[in-house]
This record gives sequence, C-alpha cells and structure tokens, in this order.
Amino acid sequence: MCAAYGPILIVEDVPNVLELLEVTLRFKGYSVMTARNGEEALEVIARQRPALIITDILMPKLDGYAFVQKLRLNPETRAIPVVFLSATYVTPEDKDFALSLGASRFMEKPIDTEDFLLTVAELVTQQPFTQPLPLDMERFYQGYRTRLENKLRHKNTQIARAERLLGTLPPDQRPAFEALLQQSMRDRDEIQNELYDIYKTLDELKK
Repeated sequence: MCAAYGPILIVEDVPNVLELLEVTLRFKGYSVMTARNGEEALEVIARQRPALIITDILMPKLDGYAFVQKLRLNPETRAIPVVFLSATYVTPEDKDFALSLGASRFMEKPIDTEDFLLTVAELVTQQPFTQPLPLDMERFYQGYRTRLENKLRHKNTQIARAERLLGTLPPDQRPAFEALLQQSMRDRDEIQNELYDIYKTLDELKK
C-alpha cells in the first residue's frame, strides 16, 4: 500500500532516534531516506523529492526551523508537508512558530508510535497539500531569535542545576548526570552559534 507514495525523509542528528523512526516506518512498508541535519536534507531532496519530511529542530549546521524556511522559500519544495519532532522546543510559542513556517504537525519526543504512524498516514494520503506562504526573512529571523534566546536561558538553568547536583551525588549516580550535563552543554553551544549567526543576519537586513 505504502509503495504508492514517494519516500519519507527523516532529518535527525541523534543516531538512536533516527534508527527508531526509520525502522518504525520501514516496518509499515514506507520507503525511507535519512539525513543528519538540514544541510544534508537539502542535498537529499535535490536528488529525490520526498512525499513527507519528518525533522528534528535542534540540529548542527542547519537546524529544523532554518531548514523548513529554506523549503518554503523555494517554489519547488514549498508543497512538501513537514512534521516537526522536538524534545527541546515544546512551549506553545515554539509550536506556534513552527506552524507559522508551514509545518503540518508538531509532535513532542518521545513519540507515541501509534499517533506518529497515524499522522504519517494522514499526511501522505492528503492530496493536495496546501502550499503555505513563507514568512518574510526579517519576521522569520526575529521569531527564530526569540525562540533561541528563550532556549538558551533554559539550557543555562539546566546546566547550573546539574552542576550543583553533581557535587552531592554518590559516585555510582554521577556518570548519568555527567552525560546529561555534557549533552546540555553541547545543546547550549549549538544554540549560541545559531544566535550569533542570527544577530549578524538581522544587522545586515536592517542596513
């Protein structure tokens, strides 16, 4: 049944999450393509157009928000439906911004498998997909900046809590929290890099 549709593109930088999504979809008979960030995804799409894109938001090189904005600016890729998945960007404002970019759905991680598969089935059979109008670039970057600034404050709070907690834990419990702290620091660094680029871009747009 699923062979009647084009492939589904999964864009996810965490290997075990990527594998879970890929295995879940292949088990149901879907053809699947994968990419580890937005830049890779654009290269994949240039070779073969997917019927649906499922993308994380927080990723290196080109994150989900910027990736989908690029899709919507290009008339050839504007009509591809997109599902955002995120464990980090989950506030109502984050979701509203994602939907303003023309996302069809927003789902929080960890995903509910049945709900995920129902969403995929609905979107690949939905014809035609209404082409969303892209946000103008200044509005996009202003909304994007706000999302990142909020997330950076949240990550800094997480890091401070984890650092305080580490000193009070028994040795056998420390490795798990040290891993959590390291991941939070990597996330913070990615967000800071994105923000630096956005500040530069907004300055250029105002000139």
